[in-house]
This record gives sequence, C-alpha cells and structure tokens, in this order.
Amino acid sequence: MLLEGKFRLPRRRVGVSRGRLGERLEGATRLAVVSAPAGFGKTALVSEWLGAAGRRGAWLSLDERDNDSASYWSYLVAALRTAAPDVGAAALSLLQASEPPVEAVLSTLLNDLEAVEYDVVLVLDDYHVIERPEIHDGMAFLVEQLPPRIRLVIASRVDPPFPLARMRARGELVEIRSAELRFTAGEVAAYLNGVMGLALTAHDVAKLEARTEGWIAALQLAALSMQGRDDVSGFIAGFAGNDRHIVDYLAEEVLQRQPEEVQHFLLQTSILDRLSGPLCDAVTGQGGGKDRLAAIERGNLFLFPLDDQRRWYRYHQLFADVLQAHLLDQQPDAVRSLHQRASAWYEANGERAEAIRHSLAAKDFEQAATLIELAIPALRRTRQEAVALTWLQALPDEVLSVRPVLSVSYAGTLLITHDPAGVDRRLEDAQRHLQPTAETIVVDHNEYAHLPEAIETYRAAQSIAQGNLSATVTHARQALAIAADDSHLWRAASAGLLGLAYWATGDLEAAHEAWTACTTGLQASGYTADALGCAIALADIRSAQGRPTDAMRTFEQALNLNPTPGDPVLRGSADMYVGLSELHLDRNDPQTATQYLAKAHDLGDHLGLPQYSYRRRVAMARIREAEGDYQAALELLDEAETVYVSDYFPNVRPIPAVRARVWLAAGKLDKAIAWAGDQGLTVDDDLSYLREYEHLTLARVLTAQGIPIDAFLDRLQQAAEDGNRARSVNEIRALRAQSARTARATPGTTARATPGSTLKQGLVEPLSAREFDVLRLLGTDLDGPGIARELIVSLNTVRTHTKHIYAKLGVTNRRAAVRRATELELFSR
Repeated sequence: MLLEGKFRLPRRRVGVSRGRLGERLEGATRLAVVSAPAGFGKTALVSEWLGAAGRRGAWLSLDERDNDSASYWSYLVAALRTAAPDVGAAALSLLQASEPPVEAVLSTLLNDLEAVEYDVVLVLDDYHVIERPEIHDGMAFLVEQLPPRIRLVIASRVDPPFPLARMRARGELVEIRSAELRFTAGEVAAYLNGVMGLALTAHDVAKLEARTEGWIAALQLAALSMQGRDDVSGFIAGFAGNDRHIVDYLAEEVLQRQPEEVQHFLLQTSILDRLSGPLCDAVTGQGGGKDRLAAIERGNLFLFPLDDQRRWYRYHQLFADVLQAHLLDQQPDAVRSLHQRASAWYEANGERAEAIRHSLAAKDFEQAATLIELAIPALRRTRQEAVALTWLQALPDEVLSVRPVLSVSYAGTLLITHDPAGVDRRLEDAQRHLQPTAETIVVDHNEYAHLPEAIETYRAAQSIAQGNLSATVTHARQALAIAADDSHLWRAASAGLLGLAYWATGDLEAAHEAWTACTTGLQASGYTADALGCAIALADIRSAQGRPTDAMRTFEQALNLNPTPGDPVLRGSADMYVGLSELHLDRNDPQTATQYLAKAHDLGDHLGLPQYSYRRRVAMARIREAEGDYQAALELLDEAETVYVSDYFPNVRPIPAVRARVWLAAGKLDKAIAWAGDQGLTVDDDLSYLREYEHLTLARVLTAQGIPIDAFLDRLQQAAEDGNRARSVNEIRALRAQSARTARATPGTTARATPGSTLKQGLVEPLSAREFDVLRLLGTDLDGPGIARELIVSLNTVRTHTKHIYAKLGVTNRRAAVRRATELELFSR
C-alpha cells in the first residue's frame, strides 16, 4: 500500500518570498538540482515554486525505505499520476511482477510521458536518502530520455550521481546550492520581524544573520527561542557554534520552553515516521494525541500535516533527528518499549509491514520473527521476495535457526533473488526441526505442515541453479513423493523444476508431462497467472517436437484462463500473444505474426512475465528479418540481450546464435564465421540439446562457406531423432538440400572446401528464403508494388530485398538478375 502523504505538497513554511530562486527553477529545461546541507530551505523553496498558480506538478517525499527498487519506482510512477493521471498504469502493474526489468518499466513510463500534451514538473524531495546504484542508474536513464514537456527537480543534501557535467555542457541543468539558498540580510529581516514578529533592531538582525550565515533552520530555531525573551540582544550576542552545535543548543532551548508534558510527547513520538492521534496515544500511553498534534502544529514546532483532514503528520526531519538524539540521551531505556507499542498498534490496525519495522527497531526479534512468519504467504503470492529478504536478514541467527518456517522461507527467498549464499545452512536449520523439539518455534502451522516438500523443492531449485540436473531430478521427485495430494503449490513447484531439468536434457516428452502437472497444481492453488508461465514452456516444447498446432492450442487455452470481459487481464497474457506471433513466423506468415505482436504491445509490458521484454524483441527481430530490414533486426536482438532474464528456463536459443543467422541472411558471412570462432564451436563437439541450436547455426555457417558437413549433419540428425525433436530434424533436412544447391551453384570449381576456408560460389553470398521469393517474382510481369502486394510487405521492403539480391548475384538491374538466376538454375529450386 502506497502512503498518500508522500505525494502531498508541503505547506509553505518560511513565509519569505524566494522569487529570485524561483526564476532560476523556471529556467530549467530538463533537470534542476537543489543541493545543500540539512536545513537550508530546499523543500520550502521548491514547494513554494511548485505551488505557484498554473503550474502542474507532482511531488514525492523520499525516505530510507525507498531504497527498495520496486518501492522506489512504484512511488515515482504514482507521484507522476497525481499530475498526469493518464500515465503510468502499465508501469505500476509491471512493477508487481517478480524482478521486473527496470528498463521495461521506464520504457513503458516514458512512452506514456511522450503522449502528455501539457507541461509537468516532478519533484523528488530528500533524494540523498537513496543509496542503491541500480536506482541511480535508472534515474540517469530516465533523466536523459525525458520528453520536452517533463521537467525533473531534485532536492538533496548531496549531488545525485547523474551525468551532470554532460547536462551542464548542453545547458539542460539548473543548479541551486547552499550559497544561493542562504537568506540574504533582507530576507533574514523579513523572516524574523515580518513572519515571526520579533521587532529586532537592524543591528540584531545583522548579527544573527552573520552568526547563522543565512542558514534557515538555525534562524527558525533561534526565532522560536527568542519568543517571549526580555533580553533578545543578549541571547543573540551569546549565540555561536557550528551547525550541529547550533541545532543541539536551540533544540534544547525550544524543548525547555515547552510544558513538561509536551516535551515528553515530542521525545516519545519522535520514533514515528508518521503520527496520528490514536498512534501517538498508543505509543505515549496517554490520551489526547489528536489535540496535542493540532496544538504542536499551531505552535510551529516543525510538525507538518500529511493530509487535508490532518489525520496524519510528520516532524521536520532535522527536528526529529534532534528529538531522537535527546530521547536516547535522556530516556535510553524507553526507546525499545516505544517501538514495541508502535508495532502493536500497527499490527492491530492491519499495517503489518510497519509493525515489523518497529519490532526490528526495538530489537524485539522474537516478535518481529513471529510477524514475518505470518506475512510470508502473502509476500510469496505477491512476489515481494526482496521485502522478505530485507526483514529476514535483520534477524539474528539464534532466532532464525529455531524457526523452521522462516528458515525455509529464507532459503527460498535467497534462491528467487539469485543470492544462493547461505541456502544450504537455512535448509539444514529447517531440516533439523522437521521433528519438533523443545526449542522449535512455529507460528504458521499450515506452512509447517508442508515443510518436508518445501525443503526438497528448494534443494531441487538450488541444484538447477548450480547446473546439477541429476540432483534436481532427485530432489524434485522426492518432493513429489512426500507431498500430500492437497499440497498443490509445492507439488506444482517441484513438478516445474522436474520439467526444467528434463527440458534442459532434451527429454521433451517427459518435460511436457511435468509442466502439465505444474500447471494443474498452480491453478488448484490459485496461482493462475503463474500457470500462464507454464504455457510458455509447454508451447515451446511442442514447437520443438514439430507440433505447432498443439503449441498454438496451448497458448489459446492459456488465454482462456482470463476472467470475463471487464475484469483485470492476467499477467502473462501478453506473453501468450508473443508466442502465437513466433509460431506464425515459423509458418512464414509475418502478417499474422505482426498482428499478434501488436496485441501483446496493446496489453503492455505490465501484463508480461519476466521473459516478456526479451521474447517480444526477439519476435519483432524475426519479423524485421523476414521483411529484409536486417539492421533493425540486429538492433532489436541487441536490445533483447540487454533485458534477457532466464527465469530458470534453459537458454536453448541464445541471442548470439540468433544474431549469427541474421548476419547470414544479410550476407555478412564474415561476421557469422567470427561468431562461430568466438563460441569455440566445431563439428567435433559433443552434442547436447542445450547447444543444438548453436550447432545447427554452425552448420548454416559452414554450408554458406561451401564446406561439406554431411557427417556433422548425420550426427545432429541422429541426436534430434533420438529426442523426438522434429523441428530440428526438419531444419537439418533443409540444410542438406541447401548444401546440395550450393554444390550445384559452383560449376567448374576444382578446389574442395575444408572447415575454415571459403569455397568460391556461383553466388557471392547465399540468398535468404525471402530473397528467393522476391527473385522468383522479379521473373514475372509484376512491378514493384505488385510484388509488395503479393508478398504482403511494404514497397520499401521489396526494394531492400532487391538491393541485396543484386549484390549477391553481382548485377545491377532486374533483367540481369533474372538472367543470372537462370544461369545458376535458381528458379528450379
């Protein structure tokens, strides 16, 4: 649940116009950075400027918890939607997936922003709390790609690690720093005498301005301390010290001038990020919290409302820091109990995440562990493994080791977040408590009942991550053997892992059977969206077996799992359309393939599974290749490689091999030869299903060179036939035919090619299948537009193919091309 108060524009607190700085902000074309130490009025300046009439702005107040990537981007997108409601829906949905690629999220968001027809300013306040490099990298990408109508303002205590020098050189950066943020003498006077009503002499104002050097926070605290004093000049004369000392000194002065009950309230509630009346009552053990908060706000004690109804507030961070320091100094023993009370209130009010945070802050690890254990099922269902990992890492080993449900959950979270260190230890801890002892602690007994199969399932997952397929099969089978019939989720998970192992070894029928069982279990346990992920595996397997109709049926049946029209579409639906697109490409039907890919695009990245961004780009690359636009195809493959995630699926069609095939189609044989060399591929390699696609690509490269590879093809065909992989068998047969055509196209050549050499051919480079189609029509009476209509492609695509044909035949016009093709007997093939 997102906290709405983080999007609330802070109320103007300083009361002094900073017009000169507002003009600087107005001049920003892409990025404005307001960078200065704490208390220099960064928030006040930007909020005053953003709140000016007619400016459409989005505000996001950041805190340390936003260092979780998914949380950070969710808040950023949601903030933008407060100013531009039509943007970001797809990006927010995508962020609900497990480990969503940040590039996909930002690309989706940027596409939405491109359509915005009005100026929008996004402000990120307190950006210095963000420490995660991947968030900084994503922000740098976002800033570079922002559409012209979108401006970003960052308020921070340190410069953000963006390419500021480059933007500065391009005139796209406005910078406002502490020297400019300091109050001028006139602004100091306007604040102290006008806003705070102190009636100071010009001499006193000048002295205070010199002592504080225009530091706004110190001026605010000083003004509060001077209220009601008889000897204001004496106070100012004795006022000295560096920033930290000033804050400490003045905070004492402010606190000491409050009634004792207010001091206690301020100190005790300083542990809270957000304050409400009922929550403060629970933490302090007193009543009247709502009225107390209202009075503190009226007294300008650095308390800001987070909503218009004034149900929730927050302290100024600088003030909260000082209060917390005094709390630790004066009441160190009270801190733990205060956090415990906050935790209890949040748990009772349905905010378990906040309850866990306060239990951890209290170092009440037993209570935190209890709450985390209760939260695990919901976190697993919503794919919030990163959140679970943060909590679990905060627990001491002595607490974890006696809680088997947490131990096995910890192991699973480490595996899912690709951090395998420590998995063995956590599984061993859980294993020791399969038979409970006096020290065993179990809160969620339903989770505990499924512990045996959970342990075996995660051992299977660990094995597959290590590439140990035989151990994967052993553990997955053991999990299935011990799981009860109604243990649907764990039976599904272990069956899926078994399917992955069979798939990687090329035992496709066994893999299909296991994935079918996985699908059934996921649906029975309510994980319907994950069942769509199984459909990808099932269809890929059927396609490899040469059963494209069954593969299509698999995708279509998966799409039928979606609820009735009007209800939300299941995540994974976009992947089904990508799969259908690729199957139609296999049928040499790029028009229908394009239509299905358009349906996937219309659904958006947020309805795709982890591999969606990668698979969609590969499918689009194949379409571009079919159209003869090889450069676009290669660029799409490069993009696909950057967003590739395995999701534990075997990588049976690696991008470099796909790229090599495009090079061959484009006539860039030298690049394809270099690829084969870089991969270390030879005709004498041991054969495996995982490298079958690469070896088939190698066979294409060697055939294009005119190198005899009959023995290599024999070995490949035998392996494919043994594994019932009909698609590979068909490709091998086509390669044999192509090899024979190449041999016939080299009359009078006496040289015999050997691996590593290139045989002089009748063609400079072999024609692709689509180029053969165009060549055949060049021999008819059809003109260019007619050929385009016949092949259902654009006229530009026909021209591109024709250009490639002329180059490969060594001719310069259509008539010469037809004559050359006739000489080479190309029309008879």
